Amino acid sequence: MSAVAESDERAPGPTVPADPAVAVVPAAPAAPAVPTAPYADPYPDPYADPLGDPFLRTRFVLPTRPGTFLRRQRLVRHLDQALRTPLTLVNGAAGAGKTLLVADWAAGREEPIAWLTVEAGDRRPGVFWAYVLQALRSRGVPVSGAVGFPADPSRVDGRLLAALAAELSGRDEPVVVVLDEYDRVTAPEIAEQLEFVLHHAGQGMRLVLVTRTEPLLPLHRYRAAGQLTEIRAAELAFTPEEAVALLELHGLSLPVPAARTLVDRTRGWAAGLRLCALAARESADPEVYLKEFEADRSAVADFLLAEVLMRQPEETQDLLLRVSVLERFCPDLANALTRRADAERLLVGLHRANAFVEDLGHSWYRLHPLFGEILRAHLRVRLPGLEPELHRRAARWLRSSGFLPETLAHGAAAGDWGFTAGALVDDLAIGQLFTGLRSEDLDQLFSRMGPEATSPAAHLVRAARDLSRCDLDHGLAHLHRAEEGLNADVPDASEVAAALLSCALLEALAARLTGSPVRAERAARAAGELREEVPAHLLDKHPELTALLLTHLGSTRLWAGRFEDARAALSAVAGAPGDASTVLPREEAMGHLALIDYLNGWLGRAERKALAAVSEAERFSLPPPCGSALVRLVLAAVAVDRDELGRAQAFLDETDRLHRATQDPVTAAGRAIVTARLLLVRGHAGAAVEAADPAVSAAVASPWAASHEALVASAAHLAEGRPEEAAEVLRGVSVDQPACAVEAARIQLAAGRPGAAIDLLDGVRTGGRTGPAVTVRAALVRARAAEEAGDTAAARRLVEHALLDARRERLRRPFLDALPWIRPLLATAPLHELAAGWLTSGPARCDDPPRPEAQPSPLVAAELSGRERDVLERLARMMSTEEIAADLYVSVNTVKTHLKSVYRKLAVNRRGDAVRRARDLGLL
Repeated sequence: MSAVAESDERAPGPTVPADPAVAVVPAAPAAPAVPTAPYADPYPDPYADPLGDPFLRTRFVLPTRPGTFLRRQRLVRHLDQALRTPLTLVNGAAGAGKTLLVADWAAGREEPIAWLTVEAGDRRPGVFWAYVLQALRSRGVPVSGAVGFPADPSRVDGRLLAALAAELSGRDEPVVVVLDEYDRVTAPEIAEQLEFVLHHAGQGMRLVLVTRTEPLLPLHRYRAAGQLTEIRAAELAFTPEEAVALLELHGLSLPVPAARTLVDRTRGWAAGLRLCALAARESADPEVYLKEFEADRSAVADFLLAEVLMRQPEETQDLLLRVSVLERFCPDLANALTRRADAERLLVGLHRANAFVEDLGHSWYRLHPLFGEILRAHLRVRLPGLEPELHRRAARWLRSSGFLPETLAHGAAAGDWGFTAGALVDDLAIGQLFTGLRSEDLDQLFSRMGPEATSPAAHLVRAARDLSRCDLDHGLAHLHRAEEGLNADVPDASEVAAALLSCALLEALAARLTGSPVRAERAARAAGELREEVPAHLLDKHPELTALLLTHLGSTRLWAGRFEDARAALSAVAGAPGDASTVLPREEAMGHLALIDYLNGWLGRAERKALAAVSEAERFSLPPPCGSALVRLVLAAVAVDRDELGRAQAFLDETDRLHRATQDPVTAAGRAIVTARLLLVRGHAGAAVEAADPAVSAAVASPWAASHEALVASAAHLAEGRPEEAAEVLRGVSVDQPACAVEAARIQLAAGRPGAAIDLLDGVRTGGRTGPAVTVRAALVRARAAEEAGDTAAARRLVEHALLDARRERLRRPFLDALPWIRPLLATAPLHELAAGWLTSGPARCDDPPRPEAQPSPLVAAELSGRERDVLERLARMMSTEEIAADLYVSVNTVKTHLKSVYRKLAVNRRGDAVRRARDLGLL
């Protein structure tokens, strides 16, 4: 077991010497002062305590373990260390299973173990030590008459303690003394006396304290000397597997995942699990009961209210009830809810007493989940109507302290939507509705906002929610209302700069969705001016806002065909160092940059950027967002050019499965182009023409999108034997896009117009920015023109250069489109050697057309390792992460690491997609 967390309330221990030969031992306590009372009768009544009351023999008997008690061997092994250290501490909350654990351990030992259950009357030293002596005698440990017997209930003779320690120190075997319910001992003098006896008894005594609170003993000294065994709350908590075994003893069967949920809710609390099991046995559906039981209406509530809440003073009960509305709290926040100033003292005391108040560190606390549920229900009964006010107080304190997520949660719980929306907007956090990290949580939170909230901030939030779902009509209506409210009666624009900057972000998004470059540039300029008015710390705190603005601007510039301007904006996002808050804008930016590379003919660059975008999202374990659709479309387009049609279809299918649809014109046009090209190469010309239209409404037409649509229609006419119609459609193709111009030249040549084809190629101005997918096609057009003109040598040279460029990119499609005229050339040396192995399956022959390789190399960043294949195979067998770890004898974290690598290499984000992709690639 890992080390158990220790209480922060103990004093720090002394420094342990570096020399291992030097032992650190607890300092010898001074002998307790000898009282002035007469020496006790060494032969007292063996059946009565100093008060003359008979000894209660039940206090010396090991508690009975119920038939449903579960022996946990890991804790028994840990308790065995009690025989090697003078002091053992078993410290946990009420119902943590401390007493039954120690009783079970004690019952299984052969050594004499003296058991004493402490009661409230033992706060008096004389009574306490009388019972300790009787516990020793009841276990057959002889205590001679020299030790004596306490005569006064309120004090004890120091000579008695010294004599007892001396007798114990002379034993051949140590006696184990268990003091159960030791938290009832509150007298400091008893702790001092106990330490004296423990120290001077030496190897003759082992003391086990079972307690809810920290004992008044110098634990730090025992811990530093290695003379302390500790079992605390974290170790006492049941594991999911132990919970399953406990439930089985109650006649219940629960799978480990469901048991893990129950353990999370109960924090592995023994009494809670047992009480839940007993109640579940009486229900019609035990498994459903264990998943959905209402804590405030169960036996658990009765236990916690009686054993924990009602034992506290009135002011402590009031504090607990009020902080129950909080997920976590610190003293200052608790004081804000109680309107008092004593929270720090009370919280420290509650934590020390194991009163189901957990210390999170740095003066922050939280309630045990079940305790919190029960307290909230009790709050509504005891202080009806106060809960919304408590949420309101918490929201204001949290906002002033900079805790935005909790501010929003409590503001919403209070029903104060003007405050809640204002907090989001004023913090410049509107972008979080789009980043995907908290977008779903925020969207759900503000879905409860009613029409009564009419502030500009409320309208801004509504606009953001609508635009995130591409609902332009409602989104723009709310955005205009927000802008009108912000511009009305505001003497100083700096007071609403954060809100106006949020408006600029939403304007840029609206411009992107409507394909309006002018509107996007206007929003970007406004944002640049407003940045000067917004506090710098807010901009630093929310880098996602700038990243989203630039991504929207870059996407709009790309739609307009301004590739270099788009690249400048998008590169600023993709290349900026960022954390999880900007991962989705970075992914979108890289997807757009990948599309620019693809449109310019750089397949390898486009693929690398697209895979990097997938890895970026995978690094933060994010689900596939809206932006990832473009990434997969680029990968699909690359696969079409490589004639990996199954791969291309798989990527297209993934874009359909993405959970959030988009009306982004760039993504819509990309999908239309890839779908149409895939249909075209598969011989479905008519369907390709229909698919080529992106069917989006945009303020301006996109030159590259329109050109590609025209190219598909022209190629379809040509494929169906209508060269004149094909040539006519080409009039709409823009020669400013080299890829489009080259493809238009190929179609002109195929239509019998070599002169028009060469004129188009000669008019292309690449500026060195076009890649092999463009240059290879251009070379093949010129080669065919040369071949038809009778210049076979020039045609062969051009095809050779095309093969050299295409081989590096695995670019097959241009050669397949060049059939049948290129077949004789590929059969000649050295062209058949250049084509063999990637374009053709072997050395080319005159009568064999070039074929794509039967097994195209996987579109992954690297080959899967052996261990990654092991994980993937088990994933295909529907094994959970825990089951894979157990089967491979590795940790769960190791399996998760392998899974992330598999996802990255297969360019997927989910388990099912990984299995499907692996089967497509023949890996399974």
